[in-house]
Amino acid sequence: MTEQHVAHGSIGAKAARRRMRKSLFKHLTTEEIEAGLENVLSSPADSAVVEAIVRRPAAGQRDELTSCELTVTGGLIGDHWAKGAWKSLPDGSPDPDVQISLMNRRFLDLIATSKANWAPAGNNFIVDMDLSAENLAVGQRLSLGAAEIEISPVPNTGCKFFIERYGRDACVFVNRGIGRDRRLRGVYARVVKDGLVSVGDKLRKLDPHE
Repeated sequence: MTEQHVAHGSIGAKAARRRMRKSLFKHLTTEEIEAGLENVLSSPADSAVVEAIVRRPAAGQRDELTSCELTVTGGLIGDHWAKGAWKSLPDGSPDPDVQISLMNRRFLDLIATSKANWAPAGNNFIVDMDLSAENLAVGQRLSLGAAEIEISPVPNTGCKFFIERYGRDACVFVNRGIGRDRRLRGVYARVVKDGLVSVGDKLRKLDPHE
């Protein structure tokens, strides 16, 4: 497995990186986002290609991978979800409903303005698929490489970190109206079958009888 490690160190270093990111990558206005929306809304409905894999070994850290292992108990192996997620079960263990996350590649590419700015979004899999609630209902199962996942009921919303990385207009856009309904911030899922996933693999909706 080959990977690129993108780490964030001290508070001062993090602030410097935020300033540098803002200077390198433009934050789009609402009007600019809306102008690029037609392409986003034409994303495939049933099958997609995995275009990027991102592991988060710790808060603020990103590993860009060419392949990874998904397991029912561990999620994406090496991701910080298994160490303790922001959403937990009553016994304190990480909630599998926020085990992994996916984001629409077309929308991320629009607001990031460069593939070099994809990883900060923090989504594990960047895919060219319509992730809307209309297309992927809660409980929908999908094959992801050799693994299988199930769409979670937990919404994925933009936060202060999303504002820092992609701008306030982008954050408001994903949290309201069509951005919320189309799940443009992304969608959570849980792993229901272990397997290896690589960049270039397919994400495919499964029939309930498969």
